[in-house]
Amino acid sequence: MTDIDTGLNVWQMTSNHNRMIDLQADKSPARDGPAELAFYGSSAFRITSPKGVSVMIDPWRNHPSRNWDWYFRDFPITAVDIGASTHAHFDHDALHRLDAHVLLDRLIGSYKFGDMTIYGIADKHAIDSSCNIYDFKKIHKHFHNVDVEPPNNPRSWDHCLLVVETGGLRLVHWGDNRHNPPDDIWEVLGHIDIALLPVDASQHVMGYIHVQAIMDRLKPRVVIPHHYYIWDVVQRQSTLQTAEAWIRDRDDAVERIARSTKTYRIEELDKVDGAVHYFGEHVNFDKATWMDDNRYEFSLGAG
Repeated sequence: MTDIDTGLNVWQMTSNHNRMIDLQADKSPARDGPAELAFYGSSAFRITSPKGVSVMIDPWRNHPSRNWDWYFRDFPITAVDIGASTHAHFDHDALHRLDAHVLLDRLIGSYKFGDMTIYGIADKHAIDSSCNIYDFKKIHKHFHNVDVEPPNNPRSWDHCLLVVETGGLRLVHWGDNRHNPPDDIWEVLGHIDIALLPVDASQHVMGYIHVQAIMDRLKPRVVIPHHYYIWDVVQRQSTLQTAEAWIRDRDDAVERIARSTKTYRIEELDKVDGAVHYFGEHVNFDKATWMDDNRYEFSLGAG
């Protein structure tokens, strides 16, 4: 494969979708069972079903202008069955960095394959900067003459909540969605076992009070923070900070995951209420190899 940064270049890939042919031929019923969650830093997570169907949500890249790099390198090229993105911002939309069989860019509606169903719920990006030191609405209006306020926001400020059902579990990737969607959105979301929510001390996407408002209304069994600073993945000029302060305030409810993956079973989550699972600085690729970009090829995951 040649320069991946030129954009979607499936025609250059030497891989094929024989694996998907095999998976679609499996007619055995879906079952409750272990589902694996793997963290790739920023807002990127891979979810793998009991039958082995995998989806990567929100892989990241640097800003295409290269005037504001957030990461030391772009997302590691990673093999996965399905790639999905919540919205068209550079830190969430690097689907071209995936060796994927299916791409779901800003999905609205549903997609089912094997023992996994993915629902996309159309809403809007967070714009409440009251807890952030930067007023993004003001910045975009002043420098770009762009009004990000709904309903007349540009495309990049649209947002899709992604709900994944597999193994008897329901997970929501909140991405950068606003904390206060209309009531009909909450009704569609329904019961959620695991919520992936943006948390960092700069309160870049939303304030702690907004995160708490989501938790209070959604009532997930487990919350997993994302979109925070990791010193050897994310650059300081991103303005992101760690999630440690928020984690310390909830220490009694926190499980610090000592690796980049965790397996979930519905029968175990039935006994959990209000837990926080925190991956910290653990990401599911080899950081040293990734930093040497010339040597980096396909990532199959590392602890």
